[in-house]
Amino acid sequence: MEHVDVLIIGAGLSGVGAAAQLRERLPHKSVAVLEARESMGGTWDLFRYPGIRSDSDMFTFGYKWRPWRSDIALADGPLIMDYIHTVAAEYDVERLIRYRHRVRTAEWDSTTQRWTVTVDVTGEDGDRTTQTLTTGFLWGCAGYYRYDEGFSPTWPGMADFAGDIVHPQHWPEDLVHEGKKVVVIGSGATAVTLVPAMAPDAEHVTMLQRTPTYIMSRPARDPLARLLARFKVPYAAAYPVVRWANILQATVFFQASVRWPERVRGMIRKEVAKQLPPDVPLDPHFDPPYNPWDQRICFVPNGDLFRALRKGTASIETDTIDTFTEKGLRLASGKEIAADIVVTATGFQLLVPFGGIEMRVDGRTVDYGDSLAYKTMMLSGVPNMIFTIGYTNASWTLKADLVIDYACRLLAHLDEHGYTSATPVAAEDVERRPLLDFTPGYVQRSVHLLPSQGDRAPWQLDQNYLKDRITIQRGRIDDGVLHFT
Repeated sequence: MEHVDVLIIGAGLSGVGAAAQLRERLPHKSVAVLEARESMGGTWDLFRYPGIRSDSDMFTFGYKWRPWRSDIALADGPLIMDYIHTVAAEYDVERLIRYRHRVRTAEWDSTTQRWTVTVDVTGEDGDRTTQTLTTGFLWGCAGYYRYDEGFSPTWPGMADFAGDIVHPQHWPEDLVHEGKKVVVIGSGATAVTLVPAMAPDAEHVTMLQRTPTYIMSRPARDPLARLLARFKVPYAAAYPVVRWANILQATVFFQASVRWPERVRGMIRKEVAKQLPPDVPLDPHFDPPYNPWDQRICFVPNGDLFRALRKGTASIETDTIDTFTEKGLRLASGKEIAADIVVTATGFQLLVPFGGIEMRVDGRTVDYGDSLAYKTMMLSGVPNMIFTIGYTNASWTLKADLVIDYACRLLAHLDEHGYTSATPVAAEDVERRPLLDFTPGYVQRSVHLLPSQGDRAPWQLDQNYLKDRITIQRGRIDDGVLHFT
């Protein structure tokens, strides 16, 4: 039976980064990456809808150890995919990836101090086989939502609709929206990306939202990066400056939103009002019933959504759907919207860490919902297992980089002291709280499946990169909570 020192699940942004840094920092470790799909890239390979882009700045969304070499702040999907492929090539990660390998079960045996992993393998001809391998350390980089299906509610009359109904997670390659009436249902990052991307070619695009979202404009190209380039500052010196400027700006904005939500709310509304045409009222379309950062704020490059509204190529409706009709939708207010294409940008199906695989420790099935999250990257009572989950209030990769730092330090610590396993063990008096204090529907629908956080470190989730740099990147490995054997 094949054995590898570290087994990474997922070949997206997190998995490629993890493999690259393991090769760089711990070259003596054997590594394999299992990817259920047929290509690397994760989210950025899966989503193919018009305008797909990052809603985080690329100077923090890129790896800290591999600079994003452009002044583009909000990059599109193809640019991000090119970045991931470039990193994989530079660090020779491609040869470590085994595509069409879906992990089904993982079982830890304390006697052998190993995980036994069962994998379903789909051949190029579609035939399926089962493989088994062992590993000393599992690293879950499978993200947090299901790739096979998104969340799409059912509304009355959908069967009567004569047009196309599509979900952004599975965008048809042959879908033609040019000259068509399009309705995008939703108000999150996907919707505010789709509307201005489709508006120039469609007859008209309507964003239909049940609940408004905070939307802010930001420059498509980073002003500080452009300034430093103008003064011919070498990119190796400019990159950390721009990166830290974005980190501090995001941190201050989030903390201000928590401390003075009404002030921040007023500031956002004021900026939005300046960009709206006279016939688009601020209320109710841009009046969320929650505080800033209770849900993720949507950033739009150069105000492209507002430009589409001003041009009249797009419009916005805040209402609920009464029913689909043959030619469109009828809203609860009685208003009817004609449509040839309806896009259900209604969110994800949340998935637990490790892609929802069945995990057992010495014959005991791991109940994710009954576990405590140690530093939001390990599970109580589960040895030699780490997972990467990014921030909700900042770039995903900021946390992914910290997890990489910690995992490499932990593996080196095990080797240095002659240990074979590390297990987080929670004290009985740790008070449990929901892992995510975050209100989007995709979180609330499945929060019970996630592990809990605790009322104190290292079980408490702070969503604060600056604090995590101290506790995760530089904190002691032997902190009394990790038990070693």
